[in-house]
Amino acid sequence: MIIAANLKTNLTREKTAKYIKEVEHFLNQHNISQEVFVFPAVSNLMSSTSKVVVGTQNAYPAVNGAFTGEIGYEQLEEFGIKTILIGHSERRHVIGETQESLITKFDFYKNLGFKIIYCVGEPLNVREMGHKAMMEYISKQYEGIDTTYENLIIAYEPVWAIGSGLTPTLEDIEMVHKDLKIKSAAPLLYGGSVKVSNITEFLALDNVDGVLVGSAALYAEHFCTMCEHAQNLKK
Repeated sequence: MIIAANLKTNLTREKTAKYIKEVEHFLNQHNISQEVFVFPAVSNLMSSTSKVVVGTQNAYPAVNGAFTGEIGYEQLEEFGIKTILIGHSERRHVIGETQESLITKFDFYKNLGFKIIYCVGEPLNVREMGHKAMMEYISKQYEGIDTTYENLIIAYEPVWAIGSGLTPTLEDIEMVHKDLKIKSAAPLLYGGSVKVSNITEFLALDNVDGVLVGSAALYAEHFCTMCEHAQNLKK
């Protein structure tokens, strides 16, 4: 099982350091063997610990250069960061990243050997058009992406479920994950209003290899509980 926390634009650097320290202590204390990732705000990036892999939520596809407001490989290398989140719905729908720009970013960090968590998902209006239309929409997000890349993890996040408290039915999630597994053998995470009360249900589904957690992971104790649930389910 893979458990990942996307902290988005939350917490200070001091609070993030404390968060990661608490999570690492919990994982060690409880012998948690899951893969655990934490994606802090860019200003809070720091070196990974032995138990917690720190990744970046975003980066520009360049070593460095005249890219105001961006962070490049040179800055990530300073902290030994080799994991990146690409294609999150907020990057697509709020920031306006195109599929072409995501392909460029994917290829750049793939060539550097990064572990990439690549996000796909559909908005509500597409979901309401039916399963076939939804899968056609998601399939376009796979175009130009090397789905056989050995360090690839894919995260399916229905856009309308992120931070809304709404979730697809377990049957719907299982159906989508079954179809997406045909597109790539990479580990496949579910994201979208994942929380302590429902994580076990999600992780028990076929073809769900872990979760990408947003707002529910902002409290270290909640995220630790999720890691423990994943460990217990594994047993």
